[in-house]
Amino acid sequence: MEVILMERVEKLGQMGDVVTVKNGYARNFLLPQNKALRANKGNLSLFENQRHDLEARNLESRKEAESVSAKLDGKSVVLLRQASEMAVLYGSVSARDIATALTEDGVTVDRKQIALQHPIKSLGLHNVKVVLHPEISLSVEVNVARSEEEAELQALGEETDTAEFFDTEEAASEAESELSASEEIEGEEADFSAEAAPETATEDAAEGADDEAAST
Repeated sequence: MEVILMERVEKLGQMGDVVTVKNGYARNFLLPQNKALRANKGNLSLFENQRHDLEARNLESRKEAESVSAKLDGKSVVLLRQASEMAVLYGSVSARDIATALTEDGVTVDRKQIALQHPIKSLGLHNVKVVLHPEISLSVEVNVARSEEEAELQALGEETDTAEFFDTEEAASEAESELSASEEIEGEEADFSAEAAPETATEDAAEGADDEAAST
């Protein structure tokens, strides 16, 4: 299908170009999102009549995108997630999650501007493309970790030993269990001593009375 591009489309062409694309690509992406019109006489005339306004709007949106791009340049966001020993997430990080994190960090970004082909499903540093304008895009760093401490290590480029992490957690859990068991045993011994003491005192008193009676 031949279409007229209403804006620049990466790897396809500039605004006003007439290009041939697959029917599915045109019907499912270009036409619904108003990125293109079918290339016929009527639409060619319509585009020429609107070209000036389209170029003016494009320039304005480009300036806004440049402003946002300056704020995003070098930006890194941390997303904390639970993961297995093999660093595989229990769940995933989506484009919406990244857009929300960036917005909370002070730069408003729509999830549709996050060019994430597939959800992130592993720990580590991930470079994610953000398309702010047909002519402006950049990458931001998404740091997916189990904790703030782990995120800091990853940001410094230091490897995190997931097995060591789990061993440490397990050891801490075992130590806590042993401590609880020890305290419980000590408590039981203390209770036993407290209970036994009166009985011992009674027995001593009884023996003393018998000795006194015998001497009399």
